[in-house]
Amino acid sequence: MGVTGQCLCGAVRFRTGATPTGASVCHCAMCRRQSGHLWASAQVPKPALEITGPVRWHDSSEAAQRGFCPTCGSFLFWHARAEDMISISLGALDAPTGITLEKHIFTADKGDYYTISDSLPQKE
Repeated sequence: MGVTGQCLCGAVRFRTGATPTGASVCHCAMCRRQSGHLWASAQVPKPALEITGPVRWHDSSEAAQRGFCPTCGSFLFWHARAEDMISISLGALDAPTGITLEKHIFTADKGDYYTISDSLPQKE
């Protein structure tokens, strides 16, 4: 099952024929700062992702980079340089996605202003 998606203004679009895996909600400080709260994503093989439009890449650490639309600022991609997989924003996907969240990650770094109230597995 492939998916399609786009940024808020439509300048950046993406699609993949691969089935996204590992759908998770990230609670790390960097994702919270960039997204304004939480970031939900799933992974696909990087070679299977087709991106059109002007993505800007930010080196958020030595190990990873984040892709966003330079026009509207939508945070769309996260990529660990040492991996062949790339994470895509679940919030940017066109419906229906057919994806179900699997877990919460970096929960030890979550904000103090909310609680995680579902029964999904949590990884510190």
